[in-house]
Amino acid sequence: MEYRNPKPTVDLLVELQGGLVLIQRKNPPHGWALPGGFVDEWEKVEDAARREAKEETGLDVRLETLLYVYSDPKRDPRHHTITVAFIAQATGEPIAGDDAKAAEVFQLTDLPGDIVFDHRDIIEDYRRFRRTGERPSPCKN
Repeated sequence: MEYRNPKPTVDLLVELQGGLVLIQRKNPPHGWALPGGFVDEWEKVEDAARREAKEETGLDVRLETLLYVYSDPKRDPRHHTITVAFIAQATGEPIAGDDAKAAEVFQLTDLPGDIVFDHRDIIEDYRRFRRTGERPSPCKN
């Protein structure tokens, strides 16, 4: 019997220079995304978040808080993933690495149009959290 479980991932809302760090993806789906990626076997999600941030942006991050866990089976067109989204702080200049073609800081009022996955929704939840202190609710219908 083959088990077809969702794949665990992490995404980071990295605050830097008054904005958020986004990466431009080298691989499909192409577009801009939050830094993040797959959790390795035997790796804690917190460690995966710090590792992915370093690999894709060159930044050492300090995890501030957990925003939410996103699990919509349609969030990634390649396969079902579950992501743990962290808010993190960083200093320095982002430098693209790993599977990122570019890494840049964007102001929330000037985001690129081609944001992939459900990352625009995650950014909207982040914006609401920063404004009100409210996280997304698992109880919404």
